[in-house]
Amino acid sequence: MTGDPFVLSAFTMSTVSHGNYGLWRHPEDQTSRYTDIRYWVDLATTLDAGGFDVLFLADAVGQLDVYGGGASAALTRAVQTPVTDPLLAVSAMAAATERLGFGVTVSTTYEHPYLLARKFSTLDHLTDGRIGWNIVTSLLDSAARNIIGRDRQIPHDERYAIAEEFVDVTFKLWEGSWEPDAVVRDHRRGVYTEASRVHPIRHDGEYFSVPGAHLVEPSPQRTPVLFQAGTSPAGREFAARNAELVFASDPRPDVLRANIDDVRRRAHRHGRDPRSIKFLTSVEIVVDGSDSAARAKADDLASYHDLEGGLVLLSALSGVDWSRYGVDRPIEQFDTDASRSILAAVDGDRHGITLRDYVGGLGGFGGRLFVGSARTVADDLEGYAEATGVDGFNIAYHVTPGSFVDVVEHLIPELRRRGRTGAQDGSVTLRERLFGGSAWLPDDHPASRYRRKRILSI
Repeated sequence: MTGDPFVLSAFTMSTVSHGNYGLWRHPEDQTSRYTDIRYWVDLATTLDAGGFDVLFLADAVGQLDVYGGGASAALTRAVQTPVTDPLLAVSAMAAATERLGFGVTVSTTYEHPYLLARKFSTLDHLTDGRIGWNIVTSLLDSAARNIIGRDRQIPHDERYAIAEEFVDVTFKLWEGSWEPDAVVRDHRRGVYTEASRVHPIRHDGEYFSVPGAHLVEPSPQRTPVLFQAGTSPAGREFAARNAELVFASDPRPDVLRANIDDVRRRAHRHGRDPRSIKFLTSVEIVVDGSDSAARAKADDLASYHDLEGGLVLLSALSGVDWSRYGVDRPIEQFDTDASRSILAAVDGDRHGITLRDYVGGLGGFGGRLFVGSARTVADDLEGYAEATGVDGFNIAYHVTPGSFVDVVEHLIPELRRRGRTGAQDGSVTLRERLFGGSAWLPDDHPASRYRRKRILSI
C-alpha cells in the first residue's frame, strides 16, 4: 500500500498522567519530571531527531472534580492533576530542536484575544515559525467557577460563538494590523517602523472590544498553524471555517470517516479548498521487535492501568459523575454542556458497552490501540488511514519517554521505508512542513480577508 506521508504527532500534556491513568507508577515512566525543563528538552530532541512532525500539548485549566463530587480522586491518582502551563516550556524546546513543530492548547473561553495574539506571535518568532495553536472552548465547570466566576460552564454552542469572534479578532491582529513592510530598520533616518503602516483593528463585537493595533511585528507565519478538536456539529462547523489541522477521533471507523467528510464538505461551502485541512486521529501504539514482544510489553503496561483513574477522566470530560454508576452496567446517554463526542462514541453499534469496556484497559481516551512489530503496526495504520480518511496520527504515550522512543526506534524507520514520513532535511515553518507552499495562511482562508488591507484612521 502506498500513499502520502503521514503527519506524526506526539500527544502529551504538562502533567503527571494524561489518559494513561495509573501508568505513572510504571518503573520506566518519567512523567513525574514534568516540572523539570530538562525533561521537556530531552523529549523534544528525541522527537525531533526521530522524525516526528509535531509535539502536541494538551491542556485544561480546571480541576477534575466531577467524579465523586470533588477533586480528591484526581489528586490522589494524578489524573491530569497537578498541571502546569504548556506554553512556558516551548521556547526551551525550540532552542534545542530544528524541525519539530509545537501545537499548544489555549482556550478561547478563558483567554483574551489581544493577549493570546501577542503570546503566539512571540512564540512564532522564537521558534522560527514552528508554532501552532490548538483552539479549544473548554468544558470543565471548575474552570468556569475559578476563572470567570460562573457556577457552570458557558453552554456548548455559545462557547463556539465566542470562539468564532475570538479567532476573528486574532486574525485581524495577525494578518491586518501590520503591513508586511512596516518594519524598515532604517538606521540613516532613525526609523525602525513606518508608523503609517501599523493599523488599529477597531474591533467592537458582541463579546470583545479591541480597538488598537497588534503589539508584535509580523512573525514568520503571521498566524500560527490552526489546530482544532471537536466533533459536535458546532465543532465541525468551526473547524470547517477556521482549522488547518483537525483532531478527529471516534472508535467507529465509519463514523470517523463521515465526520471528516462532513468537515470537508462544510469547508468547501465556506470557499476553502477541502485539501487545505488535514485530519489526525488519536492512537495508542505498543511496538517492539516482534509481535510477541510487543504483546508482552502491552500486557506489562496494562497491569499498571487504573480503572478508577479512567472514570475520573471520563466524568470530567462527559460532565457525568460515574462514581456510583457501576462499572459493568451499560453506559447510558446524558445531555451535558461538556464534551458532546465522548458519550456519542458509545452509541450506535457500540451501544451496550460498559464503563469497564470503555476505560478498563489500554486503548481508552488515547484512541485505538495498535500492538505489534513495526511491520504489523505500519500495516494496521495504513489500513486504518484507508478506512477512515485520516492524514496522520496523534500518538498518545503509555510511559514517557519510552513509548515515543519505541515509535522512533521501531516504527518510524518502517514508515520511512514505505514513504510514509515527511522530508528530513531543511528547516521550514510548521505550515510549510505540514502543507508545503507558503509559510502564510492560504488565500482561501477567512483570515486572508484582513491581509495587507490598510485600516484607515478616522
